[in-house]
Amino acid sequence: MLARVWSASIIGIDAVKVGVEVDVSGGLPGIVVLGFPHPAVQESRERVKATLKNAGFAFPMRKIVINLTPADLRKEGPAFNLPISLGILSASELVKADLLGDYLFLGEVSLDGSLRPVAGVLPIAAAATKMGISGLVVPTDNAQEAAVVEGLNVYAFNNVADVANFLNNSASFQAVQLDNSSGNMQATPIHHQMTDLRDVKGQAHPRRALEIAATGGHNLIFFGPPGSGKTMLARRLPGILPPLEFSEALEVTRIYSVAGFLKNRGSLVRDRPFRSPHHSASGPSLVGGGSYPHPGEISTSHLGVLFLDELTEFKRDVLEFLRQPLEDGLVTISRTRQSLMFPAQFTLVASTNRCPCGYYGDTIQQCTCSPRHREQYWARLSGPLMVRIDLQVAVNRLKPEEITQQPTGEDSGSVRERVQIARVRAQKRFKTEVNLRCNAQMQSLHIYKWCQLDDASRNLLEAAIRKLGLSARASDRILKVARTIADLAGDEDIKPQYVAEAIQYRTIDRMQ
Repeated sequence: MLARVWSASIIGIDAVKVGVEVDVSGGLPGIVVLGFPHPAVQESRERVKATLKNAGFAFPMRKIVINLTPADLRKEGPAFNLPISLGILSASELVKADLLGDYLFLGEVSLDGSLRPVAGVLPIAAAATKMGISGLVVPTDNAQEAAVVEGLNVYAFNNVADVANFLNNSASFQAVQLDNSSGNMQATPIHHQMTDLRDVKGQAHPRRALEIAATGGHNLIFFGPPGSGKTMLARRLPGILPPLEFSEALEVTRIYSVAGFLKNRGSLVRDRPFRSPHHSASGPSLVGGGSYPHPGEISTSHLGVLFLDELTEFKRDVLEFLRQPLEDGLVTISRTRQSLMFPAQFTLVASTNRCPCGYYGDTIQQCTCSPRHREQYWARLSGPLMVRIDLQVAVNRLKPEEITQQPTGEDSGSVRERVQIARVRAQKRFKTEVNLRCNAQMQSLHIYKWCQLDDASRNLLEAAIRKLGLSARASDRILKVARTIADLAGDEDIKPQYVAEAIQYRTIDRMQ
């Protein structure tokens, strides 16, 4: 007998409907899986056989042919375990086939018949209604994630036997209700500790740069001697960023669902991502990749922060991967079989020393590096990459009296309030624009429209371009930063003092 069960597969961060056709017929006992299956899907033959036996079902000792459609689409991951199991039960007339055409089934099975969570449930649930599906059947641990999508009936179960009972008597089961006890938002599935700016002693200039970066989404680099507080400052940026809006939370959660970070996690991501890969990270781990591409660090930083500590310790060719995503807000990964685009609208925050020993320009400890060594050190960072970093800020060693005093700085909550007010002001300007969230994302036409200068401001910028040898891209970024500073001040016009402050953040340009 022939049975058909619907499932889905993830391509990039989008879902594709997959049919699982199972034919149980006469012949020598055995299971054949067709339709371009990944080795993990091939392994499901023995796993499903043991699962059904241990769940109390009589496994048919006949020839079983499993066909996954469309045949030219690569099927990977354990999510097909459940639909294959149900297809065998339906083809053996152990469960009714009435609901198999209306529901989409996802889940990994254990040998004892229990269901384990799988990755990518949210994008599949979001696309289910477009596929003509009225309901989704998932493991219990994926229930809240799938239930985020409105207008879709989601049923969650702990084992295969419960799913079989549902198919035979669906009237006795109720769809999952979204748990709003925590505001429909869970903490991010990454483990960064929210820290407060009040812990930072002194460092008024870097603190100001952090506030500007949070307001406008500007890229930022801190450089200075070891122990000056570069990493401490950078790790406090998430604490002053505004929370994700519901639509933004959906975007981030889709990416984290595909990346497998939401297993056993609940529903939506609330906090903005903060990713901090080690300097030994490879290019593909940063931008994403693999034979069948998956999101990398820059995509899992979407709408959040990518922090690269000890920037000059990263391989130069790895850092060059950042140039296109920083400009376009997305990354394109091309492989022989397919080409995929992943979103990558992130704020880059980096830190580094001034030289190999770290003490060049320090007021206390003498630098032991030669000019040639310092030149080679900075040569690890290309000019095209550095010009894309809007805020280049020196972090100096604290004075003795600053080290011994109790922290008295402004707390993150107060700074975050100013950031939110300024962002609202910017979003009012952008209300007619599509996918424009902050000043750093403005293109040339937006700069021409919203970054007009008076004569004094224009003369100041022209003088800086001549003296520092700035490119057109660098001057545009100065205007974006000046626009953000004006927003923080509550000004509609960009005044000379705002341009002057924006220019002073091109510190590395002035050093070269």
